[in-house]
Amino acid sequence: MSKNINTDIDYDVDALLAKMSKKLGDIIKENQLDAPVMVGIHSAGVWVAERLHQSLNIDEPLGKLNINFYRDDFSRIGLHPQIEPSELPFSLENKHIILVDDVLFTGRTIRAAMNELFDFGRPASITLAVLIDRGNRELPVEANVVGFRREMDINSYFKLTNEDNKLELSIINK
Repeated sequence: MSKNINTDIDYDVDALLAKMSKKLGDIIKENQLDAPVMVGIHSAGVWVAERLHQSLNIDEPLGKLNINFYRDDFSRIGLHPQIEPSELPFSLENKHIILVDDVLFTGRTIRAAMNELFDFGRPASITLAVLIDRGNRELPVEANVVGFRREMDINSYFKLTNEDNKLELSIINK
């Protein structure tokens, strides 16, 4: 089965990240989130989080979450050979966490991420930021900050790439 890659999307990832950064800054200020920490979900969510972390000047280092052991389909798909451990270089106890991913679809990845976060401690709050919300939720998960929303065919998906530290977005049609 061949894949059709559509790179003619006119989503300016840098502009979307600037919009997300402004919205996150507003949320931090409005809700008086003292000393928030940011955690990106491997791997493309980490790329988005790196940009947001830098633009928001968050003091604590960026956390990186690998949810592979927490996936609800782990028993069917098994362990990916290049699995990396999560890196949370700070305590989560009573922290305001900004959780970042590239795409929100069914909600299962976010559920797995929250399960792992709670294994490390009990945060004061979690704010979810995603570059893309593609709808079609299976679980009641909603992002606080969204770069853009676009529902699409179940046989298509977004792919974020990081070439030479430049994020580019494409749609893959199966």
